[in-house]
Amino acid sequence: PGYCAFYEECGRNPSVGETLIDPMVPCLNYSPARALQGLHYQRLKEVKKNTYACCSRSQLDALEDSLTMSKAVLIRCPSCAENFAHLHCINTCSPNQSQTVRVTKTMNVTHEGKVREAVVAYQAFMSTTFADAAFQSCKNVRIPATGGFAIGTMCGRYGAKLCTPQRWYDFQGDSSNGLAPLDIDFRLIPEGVTEGLPKGVVPYNGKALKCNETTPSGGLVCSCQDCQQSCPVMPPPPLPAEPFRLMGTDGFLVISIILLCFFLFAFVLYLSVCCWMKIQEKKDEAKGKGRGKGKDQNGNNVTQQLIDPSEVTRIEKTMLFGHSRTDSFVYYSSLFKVLLLAAIPVLILAIGLMHIELTTDPVQLWSAPSSRARREKDFHDKYFDPFFRTNQLILTAPGRTGHTYDSLLFGQQNFSGIISKDLIIELLELQTRIQNIKFWSEDLNRNASLKDVCFAPLNPSDPSLTDCAVNSLPQYFQNSLANLNAKVNMTKLGQTKEVDWRDHFIYCVNSPLSFKDITDLGLSCMADYGAPVFPFLAVGGYDNEDYTNAEALILTFSLNNYDRRDARFKVALQWENEFLKIVQEYQRDPNTNFTFAYMAERSLEDEINRTTAEDIPIFMISYAVVFVYIAVALGEYSSWKRILVDSKFLVGLGGILVVGWSVLASMGFYAWIGIPSSLVILQVVPFLVLAVGADNIFIFVLEYQRDVRRPGEKREEQIGRVLGNVAPSMLLCSVSESVCFFLGGLSTMPAVKSFALYAALAVLMDFMLQMTAFVALLSLDARRQDNNRCELVCCVTVSSQRPNKPNEGFLLPLMRKYYAPVLLHPVSRIVVMVVFIFMLCGSLFLMFHVTVGLDQELAMPQDSYMLEYFKYLYKYFEVGVPTYFVTTKGFNFTTVEGMNGVCSSVGCDQFSLTQKIQYATESYLAIPANSWVDDFIDWLNPGSKCCRLYTLGPNAGQFCPADKCEYYCAVLRYIFLTLHLNFYSHNSLYEQKPQTTANIVIKDVIIQETLCVTESEPTRCLPLFPASRFMAYHTPLTNSKEFTAALQKARELAHNITIGMRKIPGTSPDFEVFPYTVTYVFYEQYLTIVPEGLFNISLCLLPTFVVCCLLLGMDVISGLLNLLTIVMIVVDTVGVMTLWGIDYNAVALINLVTAVGISVEFVSHLTRSFALSTKPTHVERAMEATANMGSAVFAGVAMTNLPGIIVLAFAKAQLIQIFFFRLNLVITLLGMAHGLIFLPVLLSYFGMCVCVFVHCVDKRHTKAEY
Repeated sequence: PGYCAFYEECGRNPSVGETLIDPMVPCLNYSPARALQGLHYQRLKEVKKNTYACCSRSQLDALEDSLTMSKAVLIRCPSCAENFAHLHCINTCSPNQSQTVRVTKTMNVTHEGKVREAVVAYQAFMSTTFADAAFQSCKNVRIPATGGFAIGTMCGRYGAKLCTPQRWYDFQGDSSNGLAPLDIDFRLIPEGVTEGLPKGVVPYNGKALKCNETTPSGGLVCSCQDCQQSCPVMPPPPLPAEPFRLMGTDGFLVISIILLCFFLFAFVLYLSVCCWMKIQEKKDEAKGKGRGKGKDQNGNNVTQQLIDPSEVTRIEKTMLFGHSRTDSFVYYSSLFKVLLLAAIPVLILAIGLMHIELTTDPVQLWSAPSSRARREKDFHDKYFDPFFRTNQLILTAPGRTGHTYDSLLFGQQNFSGIISKDLIIELLELQTRIQNIKFWSEDLNRNASLKDVCFAPLNPSDPSLTDCAVNSLPQYFQNSLANLNAKVNMTKLGQTKEVDWRDHFIYCVNSPLSFKDITDLGLSCMADYGAPVFPFLAVGGYDNEDYTNAEALILTFSLNNYDRRDARFKVALQWENEFLKIVQEYQRDPNTNFTFAYMAERSLEDEINRTTAEDIPIFMISYAVVFVYIAVALGEYSSWKRILVDSKFLVGLGGILVVGWSVLASMGFYAWIGIPSSLVILQVVPFLVLAVGADNIFIFVLEYQRDVRRPGEKREEQIGRVLGNVAPSMLLCSVSESVCFFLGGLSTMPAVKSFALYAALAVLMDFMLQMTAFVALLSLDARRQDNNRCELVCCVTVSSQRPNKPNEGFLLPLMRKYYAPVLLHPVSRIVVMVVFIFMLCGSLFLMFHVTVGLDQELAMPQDSYMLEYFKYLYKYFEVGVPTYFVTTKGFNFTTVEGMNGVCSSVGCDQFSLTQKIQYATESYLAIPANSWVDDFIDWLNPGSKCCRLYTLGPNAGQFCPADKCEYYCAVLRYIFLTLHLNFYSHNSLYEQKPQTTANIVIKDVIIQETLCVTESEPTRCLPLFPASRFMAYHTPLTNSKEFTAALQKARELAHNITIGMRKIPGTSPDFEVFPYTVTYVFYEQYLTIVPEGLFNISLCLLPTFVVCCLLLGMDVISGLLNLLTIVMIVVDTVGVMTLWGIDYNAVALINLVTAVGISVEFVSHLTRSFALSTKPTHVERAMEATANMGSAVFAGVAMTNLPGIIVLAFAKAQLIQIFFFRLNLVITLLGMAHGLIFLPVLLSYFGMCVCVFVHCVDKRHTKAEY
């Protein structure tokens, strides 16, 4: 055996003050190591296996007590605890103690009446190899109860971040740490170095276990959370999908170029074939092989072939079915009866507006009840409290100078300007002022305060103000000015200094769940409401956990999120309103030292409602501009004397009223049947119906003005005949649009669905009212005009007579004489086709690069305080939104396999639920999940002395609270999972004092004792777990793309966890894990909005083709050309959206559906006019359609929309500026360009030949006129 340097206990160290264990020191005793026998040998084996030792049984007992305390901290990693015990056992009991230890200080100690020389300081020599390996095994061990690293509590002032092996051992050897009974000077000697070593010293160089190794006593390898080497080799996260590429460049660009070349080649080929055919026709005519001209019945030459009535098909007759019906309707109907009959159903439907429900809740507006996110939200809110309401300030102090603080415990620390005592006190004053808010509540019929609505996790039934969850930096001092001002002199490592609030702050931000700091201040880090304040909830704008250099302070008040039908919801809104008043008043105070941003939970909705109310005048002005334009543009103005006679002010007003009636009828009908409306409907549907209605009004009125009353024809007959000419075109557009929107009602998005349904019925009602009420109004106005009566003052007449000739205005001659010939010139036609083909292919390329999403800032007006808050949030917040991984029923947490499949402690499955979440923190999660299962396992740890039962008395076998010190409360050494979990989660736990974090964490599991086993004695009821949750945090998310990607990744992780947990025996096949956070219901739509949009727009396009074919006598070619043009308008619109920075989202989708409807107005009228033209060539027919119908479309659609749209540019709301001004301007301009430029050229090339029946009817009408 070797020699000892000291042996046996000599008594208490007189140089050490109050400690956690008695500082018993050994006696100086240079003697051979003692042989061990019997119980002494057995006890040593529990600590270190040796047959000779330099320690007595009493020393072994003291060593075991000391190691028990350290193991309580390090037990999550058995190899770390083993290395820690191994080192101290070597120093205390090694049979070769004299080779590794040199005594440096002794003192005479009196113990049990004897004076002995005791060792109070010594040097311990060990190799750096052993020291480094032991340190590495312990470096990452966590303490779930504090959320920090165990090494941080064992490295003194340096904490986990700055801890090194030398600093770690220095702290262990410091007798002032409360655990070491004497001073130990650890000397770490590099292996092989002997210079400077005392004679006979051999640094200890034993084997230190790695954290991924099992211990000799059977301890398992450490878990991945505590040991990086234990983590399985994870495949690297999949790289983001590479952009689609072809031939080394953007694949969509290549495809677009290929399509451009293909279309241009096809067009050139078509032109070449046409030229060749014309050359052949000329050659045939020159050779006399051409067909001769036909002869009519008088023997005159005609350019068209004679038509026999038998050649006219039934389908072709359907094209003009309105000619023979509408004239008689107008003639025989009483105009006032028509108006009355039209008003009655409108009034009946409009009464439903008394029951209208306006949806303002964003969740109900943008997330379908059947969507996955809504179902998961409902499940979470059913078992757990809904996400609390957040009211927050983010405060900065730009320009403030920081300072350096030399801390006794933590060394030199830099403090930013905002982490200063005066600003913390000012923040505390503001916080106290807000906490003391009081106001009268009509719903409660008394004065209300924060405690009536606050989130109080530890006392939800009857909270006081100090029970309310308020997170801020002053909470580290329990909102106490005395604690903040506290100072005390403290001695550490022989140095005495003053410690103050800064030392406490440094400690608390690193160990926020500690009930007592390591300073002599002895203050708790827990908030006054009993929960921890994590540093990212108190400060912001720091790097790498350098909290003292934070640039911002954060103050957060959390309120309960009540149902909107609950009276307390209104009380919460009132409190938030008072909160905003105080904050805004504080911001205006010139003595305020902070620059800050703020928000209340109600702020988003308030700001949206505010800007909506402020922009209502803009919409009113927009509608007024449209009304003035219609009233002025419909007038004939043949002379100055007849201006008041020929004006159409009342007709324009009637048209506007018809639009208003149709919208009111639609809203009333859906209010009757319980389909809610929204602000989007109120803003978009009137605009859409006005565009459709104004177009029909212009077409009808201009056709009437351009017509000449035939000899003997009465006014009503003329109006009926004119209506018969235009009604099919109006029907074509209205039915196409209405069916389009009705099909859009199949959308799963509530906002899109309700908009489509409201718009469909409004368009249909508008057409019906135009065919009845507006026709009657026009007839009455025509009667007034025929009688030369002035408008508005009908009793006044003028002498000037109305000329009996068509009034073509200025637009029709302009388009007939100049525009149409230039447009349809051979060169112009080619240029137009090439330009629009290029636009289509370019837009196809841009369409694949449109940004999907809607950033929440865009919902705010440009002067909103919320915009500043978003900037602060993205700049200073260090974590993203909290997200829960929720488990459903069907998993048994009470079995060992079940707990191992969830926990992250030693012995747990490497791919358990919490381990997989831990692995995800390397990418899109910032903080791993809090696990109530791991807290439960730590609670069961005998070293924690939390899980105790009464062994005697009336409560025998029952849970013994931690604050009971009865001798008959025993710590159990065996784990009965079912029984203990019931104790851990029982409601009585909330009543125990002192309160612990378990009171909060246990709210993450729902337990129901419903499964009872009667086969055993006594009967046992096993707990069922219908739901539990594990909370983590996302990385900071700043835009829609990041929020959507985080949702997608979280769902992928949850699905992977679900598959793994279903493999555990006893797990139900329908068990599921899903992620949930409050933002998922808003961003889920962006996962499917592209296919959803394609589906909705395709449904809208289908009826435009079908209806066009049917109403044009199964003219498939015209239907296809009509459809092609509308598709081009939509594609080009999306392309321009990319160029103009307009994101694609549900609001944009509503506008794109609207674009289909407006495009029908630009396109279908012209297509039908071309189909009905009897001119001999395609070009002439296109010219006629462009001049006659194009002028009406330009005046009715384009010029009606543009003035109203331009007014919207002055709206405050960014949503209106972007999605109503920009997007509608794009839709109108592109619709006008395609309808009035591209479509005539397209028809001139590919349009259908002259319809046989149209030609017959045209001849018949021509004869009738003569």
